[in-house]
Amino acid sequence: MTDERMTVAVLGGGSFGTALASIAADNGCEVHQWLRDASLVESINRDHRNPSYLPDYVINSAVVASTDMSKVLDGADVVLVAIPSKAFADVVRQARPWLKPEQTLVSTTKGIQEDGFKLMSQILEDETGFSHVGVLSGPNLASEVADKQLTATVIASQDATTRSRIQAALGCDYFRVYASNDRYGVELGGALKNIYAIAAGMAAALGMGENTRSMLMTRALAEMSRFAVARGANPMTFLGLAGVGDLIVTCSSQLSRNYRVGYALGQGKALDEAVESLGQVAEGVNTVRLVRDKAREDNVYMPLAEGLFQVLFEGVPAREMAKLLMRGEQSSDVEFVLPREHVQQDQRQAENPGERSDG
Repeated sequence: MTDERMTVAVLGGGSFGTALASIAADNGCEVHQWLRDASLVESINRDHRNPSYLPDYVINSAVVASTDMSKVLDGADVVLVAIPSKAFADVVRQARPWLKPEQTLVSTTKGIQEDGFKLMSQILEDETGFSHVGVLSGPNLASEVADKQLTATVIASQDATTRSRIQAALGCDYFRVYASNDRYGVELGGALKNIYAIAAGMAAALGMGENTRSMLMTRALAEMSRFAVARGANPMTFLGLAGVGDLIVTCSSQLSRNYRVGYALGQGKALDEAVESLGQVAEGVNTVRLVRDKAREDNVYMPLAEGLFQVLFEGVPAREMAKLLMRGEQSSDVEFVLPREHVQQDQRQAENPGERSDG
């Protein structure tokens, strides 16, 4: 922390936003949290609990909640926007009259806006024109963060001030904040891994074993990095916390909302039933459709995303989706290691076994 006490505003009353508000307060910041629900505001201020999203955890008593956005944003050095992707732009527009260029704006939302295929930090940039913009992403299950279990995350921004402010506001003895300048790659990794958490949940419900889970996660990593690099991200980003780290936790834990949706689908439940039983937003459901369509448009090979799309939106049984992974082309193991001409040669030989290679 710097010598001067930092003021942090958190927009959103979900599990992760509430956990981050408590971290910032633990770290000595003055913290104000905006929520729409007046009853949740009362619970946070009176009982220091969020009964809807983190009922089992006491949050720092210094967190002050309010339904008055202007009051929450007044004097804030850092604004953390923890709003589901569907409402993200609307809330940012609502906040815009009280935002100032010197403030640091950071998205904590792992989703994609359908209009323009925009990530949340891009919305922050577009709506405000500010320069201190970043994204927070990593293997951060909210209930474990609230429980103060040792956790690490990534603050990604091309702006050094943004990176240092967030490290000062949130970095503490149980929450480690690493820095990256690949904002797009970090944010896209956070959105894409939700797709594969659904697949992992389905595989678990279908009784598939650890070999399958390992194969699923590694092919998912290849698929998501292939897609991200095609859109300008750094492939090395996916070897870090926001890539493989986030993928591992979300594909392995029943605390993951997307995993739980996939598990329900694997049990034979309809998509609407699976989402309704969750009671919270599972960003991966919408992301499957958006990414599958964009991959087709950009001619990026994504068999897992294609298979999940068919299960979620076209009524294909979950067990059939699992078979798609085994029917896909047998290409290179690690993305970007084999030169492209070798990958293309392998694909030709797979399609025509009698073709002789001179390599």
